[in-house]
Amino acid sequence: MNAPTPAPATPNRSSVLFVCVHNAGRSQMAAAFLTHLAGDLVEVRSAGSAPADSVNPAVVEAMKEVGIDISAEIPKVLTTDAVQASDVVITMGCGDTCPVFPGKTYLDWELADPAGQGVDAVRPIRDEIEQRVRSLVSGLLPA
Repeated sequence: MNAPTPAPATPNRSSVLFVCVHNAGRSQMAAAFLTHLAGDLVEVRSAGSAPADSVNPAVVEAMKEVGIDISAEIPKVLTTDAVQASDVVITMGCGDTCPVFPGKTYLDWELADPAGQGVDAVRPIRDEIEQRVRSLVSGLLPA
């Protein structure tokens, strides 16, 4: 299955790509929080180097608890085009190697992996991701 080619960010709109191996937990939560907090002001993508078949059910449940529904999300494969079209690329501490292009900002967020965990174990990961995304938003958007 080929992922659609993402459109480049507009001059006034930043673009952020969140990457983890399976695109079923951390990167999905981060993308959902950024979309929730920044709306249309930031273009948001998420992808994985070896995408899972579906988003982790415990992650879906943990996000529902904070009023964000990601049940319709589908893990996507990481493409060079997605990296090239993004201003900021954030990996989730999982050792992923992304293609590197000049002029991009690369960050690595070391976060516990929610794979195989229940919702009780996912909540602190979710909360840490939310804090990091809130800090990211304050740096991306004008005051």
